[in-house]
Formats: sequence, C-alpha cells, structure tokens
Amino acid sequence: MAADTHADVLVVGGGIIGLAVAWRAARRGVKNIVVVDPDPGGGAARVAAGMLAPVTELQYGEEPLLRLGMASNERYAAFAAELGEASGGQDTGYRQCGTVAVALDSDDREELRELHAFHRRLGLDSQWLTGREARKLEPMLAPGVRGGLHVTDDHQVDGRRLAGALVLACERADVRLHRAEATELLVENGRAVGVRLGTAQTLTADRVVLAAGSRSHLLPGLPEGVLPAIRPVKGQILRLRIPPAYRPFLSRNVRAVVRGQHLYLVPRENGELVIGATSEEQGYDTTVTAGGVYELLRDAHELVPGITELPLVETSAGLRPGSPDNAPLLGPTALPGLVAATGHYRNGVLLTPVTADLIAEYLVTGTTPELAAPFSPTRFTTKVPA
Repeated sequence: MAADTHADVLVVGGGIIGLAVAWRAARRGVKNIVVVDPDPGGGAARVAAGMLAPVTELQYGEEPLLRLGMASNERYAAFAAELGEASGGQDTGYRQCGTVAVALDSDDREELRELHAFHRRLGLDSQWLTGREARKLEPMLAPGVRGGLHVTDDHQVDGRRLAGALVLACERADVRLHRAEATELLVENGRAVGVRLGTAQTLTADRVVLAAGSRSHLLPGLPEGVLPAIRPVKGQILRLRIPPAYRPFLSRNVRAVVRGQHLYLVPRENGELVIGATSEEQGYDTTVTAGGVYELLRDAHELVPGITELPLVETSAGLRPGSPDNAPLLGPTALPGLVAATGHYRNGVLLTPVTADLIAEYLVTGTTPELAAPFSPTRFTTKVPA
C-alpha cells in the first residue's frame, strides 16, 4: 500500500488519553509516533471538572476499577511534575486538596454511612464527619448538612491545562501531530495497518492505538465485534469566578447527591469554581440547556448557598465515553495491530497516567501488564475478525 506517511505507532485521537499514550511511549523510547486529530488537546477533558476521586467515585462492584484508579492517583504527583518539566514549565493545575462528600438529608446520610462502611471494608482512608465537623472544614456549606465523609487522598487537576501541557510535551518529544480527521481504519490480511484521512491521505503504521473517546467504535473500517458500542454520556458544566474578597470560598472538592443526582464543586487555586455535572444519555448532542444550568445552580445553592453571589463566566457540555460496564478498554483488541485506549467514562482525567503507562508498556514489550488484564477489550468480543 502506498502511504503518505508511515509510523511505528499511530494514535487515533488527540484528547488527553491519546496524547498521554503518545508522550509516554516516546519517553519509553518508541520512535516515529503520529497522533491523528483535527484539534489535538480538545475533547471531553476540556469540559471535565478534573476531580481525581477514586474513593468518592467508587460504586459497589467496581473494585477492579478502584484498584486502577488508586494506582493512577498514586502516580499523579510524579506524572504532573514530569509533564510540567517536559512541556517547558506548563502548570497542569494538579492540587492535593482532598474531598468532602456530604449529605443534605437523612436518606443521603444513611447512604453515605453505607458507603463509609464499604470504604472501611476495603481498607480505604475515609473519615466520617458529623454535620458540624463538615461545616468546620468547609464553612460555606449549608447549615442543613447532616454528615459527610472526608477523603484526604482525592485530589484535582485542571483538564484544560493538562491537555495543553500534553500537546507541548508531545511536540517537544518529536511526536508528530497530524491535524486531520481519521475517516477509515485500514485493514489488510486481518490486521490494522493504518488510517485514511479526510484529506484523502493514507497513514500506515506497525500498530494503531484507538483513543477516540465516545466515537472510537464508529471509525469506518473497524470490523464488527472488535469493540463494543461506546455510548456518549453528556455532562453539562458551569464555571464561576470567585472574587478575591470571597477567597478562600472552598478549600476542597465538595460533592453530594441532591435529589438523586450527583453534584460536585471543584475550587481552583486561580479563583475558578467548577460545578458539574449532569448525566444525560442523549446521543452526541452537546447543547447547553437552560434546564441543565438551572438544575446545577439550584442543587449547588442548596449545598453551598453563597454560590449565588459569584459571577457565572462559562457554561459548556462534553461527552463521556461509556463502555457497557463503565470500565475502560485497555490493550490489544481481537484485531491484530489494533490497541484500544478508550471507554473511560467518568474517569478519563483520573486514569490518564495509568492508561499512558499501561499502553506504553504494551507497545514497548508486547506484554499486557497485569493491572490492565481486567480491562481487556476482548472481554466484549463477539467474534474474531477474519
């Protein structure tokens, strides 16, 4: 096949997952890496609040995902420092601040009590708080807060700064960023061998990493059954500004369940306050709606009444890539030559360091790391491509 460019590794998707994989593989000595994306550094991370919360995000039955999230969280400080240096001093907004999860009524308090007991059974560092203790930690909380959990190891990072730093780090590591859309996966003799671009160019590669978020399974040319459907889950986010006279407004990430909906507030050191996120399964729609904004502000006001005094500076919406079991797809697929790094759902920012490490390890050694084994894309494979 005649090709315009050949790569040792071609990454389809230039969001934070694809960029981190490319950068880490380059740091591990892989040469000739190309990332294909019309807007490198874009994607869901530009909308995400950036909570690094493997403990407070934990759901029952997600223990393997917890182990993956904890492993990634433990790597974040070193990852952020290394990335900052590799990008020429870019700040990723990484902050070790902890999280307070609170209950606004008796039912929520009982649910938090059960979650706390679950944390303790798993040996996680999770401290129970009375309502008074929660308000002592965060005085802006509503007087009606009935109790809460303090998790010191849940932190935060700024997804936009992280994406920008990864773009610069890739460029400085000689990763080529091909600003075009991949319109077709090229398969020859039962093996992925590259992509065709919207510009009619073809790029061939020894290995292709598919990291296209919620559109990963839609790439034309991908054989049926290699990847499950990755559903887009819409999340609307608000960004408010905390004037200097109001700081510190919140010192930690704050989260709660209000009317059955998860809500979180993430205060940045630069004075930004991110409020999110709705969870809507409405296809690939990214419209910001009046209802979504209203619900977030209403619920946030119940949790932290003082937010109504803050300027609202931005509303946005993004799409989380959800797999059938809400866990990521990491590693080689049933199609030789094709590696998956997608389906991270609500944990994409959190899982960026560990995903990069695991996929880079596979690209370098040809062996799937043990930590990635529960997340093999082949767990959904219905048939092996001919």
